[in-house]
Amino acid sequence: MNAPLSDASRKAMEIVTLDDKYALDTGRAFMSGVQALVRLPLLQRKRDALAGHNTAAFISGYRGSPLGGYDQALWQAKKHLADNHVVFKPGVNEELGVTAVWGSQQLEFDAQSKKYDGVFGIWYGKGPGVDRSGDALKHANLAGTAPLGGVIALAGDDHVSKSSTLAHQSDHTLIACGLPVFFPASVQDILDLGVHAFAMSRFSGLWAGMKTVQEVVEAGASVVTDAGRVHILLPEDFARPEGGLHIRWPDDPLAAEARMMEIKWPAALAYIRANRLNRNVIEGRNDRFGIIASGKAYSDTRQALADLGLDDAVCRAIGVRLHKVSVVWPLEPASVREFAHGLREILVVEEKRPIIEQQLKDELYHYRADARPDVIGKYEPADGEGAGGEWSHRKPAENWLLRGRGTDRLPWFCPGCPHNTSTRVPDGSIAMAGIGCHGMVVWMDRSTTSWTQMGGEGVPWMGQAPFSKRAHMFANLGDGTYNHSGSLAVRQSINAGVNITYKILYKSPTRSSTTAPSP
Repeated sequence: MNAPLSDASRKAMEIVTLDDKYALDTGRAFMSGVQALVRLPLLQRKRDALAGHNTAAFISGYRGSPLGGYDQALWQAKKHLADNHVVFKPGVNEELGVTAVWGSQQLEFDAQSKKYDGVFGIWYGKGPGVDRSGDALKHANLAGTAPLGGVIALAGDDHVSKSSTLAHQSDHTLIACGLPVFFPASVQDILDLGVHAFAMSRFSGLWAGMKTVQEVVEAGASVVTDAGRVHILLPEDFARPEGGLHIRWPDDPLAAEARMMEIKWPAALAYIRANRLNRNVIEGRNDRFGIIASGKAYSDTRQALADLGLDDAVCRAIGVRLHKVSVVWPLEPASVREFAHGLREILVVEEKRPIIEQQLKDELYHYRADARPDVIGKYEPADGEGAGGEWSHRKPAENWLLRGRGTDRLPWFCPGCPHNTSTRVPDGSIAMAGIGCHGMVVWMDRSTTSWTQMGGEGVPWMGQAPFSKRAHMFANLGDGTYNHSGSLAVRQSINAGVNITYKILYKSPTRSSTTAPSP
């Protein structure tokens, strides 16, 4: 099981040299999930070299909203990255990072100028970055990947709104963009599924989404780093169409859409099926009750079973079958039907909104009624009505502004932080908050209320000013956010002709090795 790292453990890990973590001739190493994400392109590069391919890698994302410190870990390992032809260049904002990674696949349009056989790519961003990059992700995924390229889009989800203004679940956004969604359950999974994600991306021509959460990506574990650990099986039951599935130019948008839905998605499903990425991990001859889970929820399920004294042998003896899903969308039909066969009831364990549950019910819909198992998850049977049921109502989460009241101390600015004074406003004035650690002023005595999405700072005043007796408004805007997209908010306010003063709060998060978290 993965365990979140304590501060002491993090410091202890810093003593271990980067050579120990990123050297490619070691068979096992202790690392965090973030470090595994740094190791992944080095591992893929070596696998390609062993197969006789000269490839390189390109990584981009927005450093102002990093995925668990991924950008900092990449800077730390810059010598190892350079030695292995891995280039890391941050984007000004998230969607421009997507666009740059998309460009790495467009080298196929100028084949005579290629220095490498192919370039594989990684894009990273927190949940808000996934949301705002939807248009770029749709375009890039529809265009496709290179034969020896392939792309993984890493989404850092904050399920409990620990360091974001909103709780995030990126699955639905990635699905809407057409990306298959991998969900690693451990540090080892990050490496293993990362290799599969690149291979699936190359085989199908799709970008591969990979969802990560803090409890996995910031955990530490001893992992196997052997380049030959993962064995790739290319599907034998899928025929490639004439012209292939990879990026091309020119390309008709409607033809590209049809190719994605009718050929590329089935190709991805064929890959998932051939490599058994979704599989039973506990099964017996007399199973009657099934549990299906993915990612962190899978690890939590294993821990819950252990706490109940239900090890694998006991589960088999009492008829409990456990199915691990590594690719939550699209859910591969053959494996889940095999899992459901002979079961009376299935419990779906997943976080936030349901992803697996609805797909599972769709797959089982055509089962004979007398052989179809009840499915329980976010929806629970009501009054013996079977798997139809009602949405399970949970107790609403406590207002996050009140968290920590038990200690009588809410988060405050660090000593010497310029925001401690720059967020003050004249008596009788009020301000609108912005995204960044200075957003903490909403619970301080600073006459400051509300916030917006990144890049919308101050624009709500445009919708208030015509209807308010107040003649003027202040808006806080971080310098990193200004560089990211906040300049558009300033232009919008000027265009609307509203009376507003923007205070550009200088802390320079985009120019240093550290970044300010969102509130």
